[in-house]
Amino acid sequence: MGQDVRRGGGLTTGEVARRLGVAPTTIRTWDHRYGLGPDDRAGGTHRRWTVTDVARLERMCALTATGLPPAEAARVARGDVAQARAGSARPGRPARPAGGLRLGDARQECKGVARAALRLDAAALDALLQAAMEKHGLVAAWTEVIMPTLQAVGRKWETSGDRYVEVEHFLSWHVSGALRRGAPPAAAGRPRATTLLACVPGENHTLPLEVLAAALAERGLPVRMFGAALPAESLVAAVRRTGPAVVGLWAQSRSTASRPLAQHVAAMEWGVRGARGKPVVLTLGPGWAGRTVPDLPRPPGLAEAVAAVESAVSR
Repeated sequence: MGQDVRRGGGLTTGEVARRLGVAPTTIRTWDHRYGLGPDDRAGGTHRRWTVTDVARLERMCALTATGLPPAEAARVARGDVAQARAGSARPGRPARPAGGLRLGDARQECKGVARAALRLDAAALDALLQAAMEKHGLVAAWTEVIMPTLQAVGRKWETSGDRYVEVEHFLSWHVSGALRRGAPPAAAGRPRATTLLACVPGENHTLPLEVLAAALAERGLPVRMFGAALPAESLVAAVRRTGPAVVGLWAQSRSTASRPLAQHVAAMEWGVRGARGKPVVLTLGPGWAGRTVPDLPRPPGLAEAVAAVESAVSR
């Protein structure tokens, strides 16, 4: 079948879905809603996805996994792939300025943040991050300024043979500090109103959870943040002790995303007989792609995660 597909000029939708770890219906939705379908729509109903088509979808997956709203992610994905193709089509003309970061159509503030990070200028970077959060609010600052800059640094690292690793670490550290400085004091825990956030065992990527914790605190919602690689038994103990309305479990990679753990937490109950409660468990992060847990929501981005928490707490 693979040979037939290659002779037919690309991959089928099902093969692309398996390669990306998403459902075929997701790919069809991205096609119909955001125009991320194959460039060549000829050849009847059996579409074939080329290398360029799949690159757009891979970019879409990466962007939505880090919190960018789907419509904005699709716009950036289309632009990035088109820019890459245009650059490769012009011999002798680089796709982006030498030494700079490719930031696409992100806000102008990204360029200042990127320059400060490249210079390892701590004072300037802190000032720019604070200004972005004050100007746009935390959710918009993350999705439109901070995250695109982090992604640009990551791309620079990937294409530069492990150079710029120090820039990524430097930027991440200062973003984490800016989130903590800008967040209001922790709200007092209320019965069945607290949100518990933790990385699953073996997972050490905490920055997206720190952003969510800060966004919830900004809205006056009580949060208990447990950070990286919380052991399963400790997670269960924390849930029992706090009786949270919501438990957010972050998994950056599929190897750490544990369906049994998520299902076990979702089944936990507490309270007096006749009025027992259960938490709403949110599976957060790209590690859950292709490992969706039935009946457990998987918000695609920061704004959706905040809305899911607010909805659960209000109930």
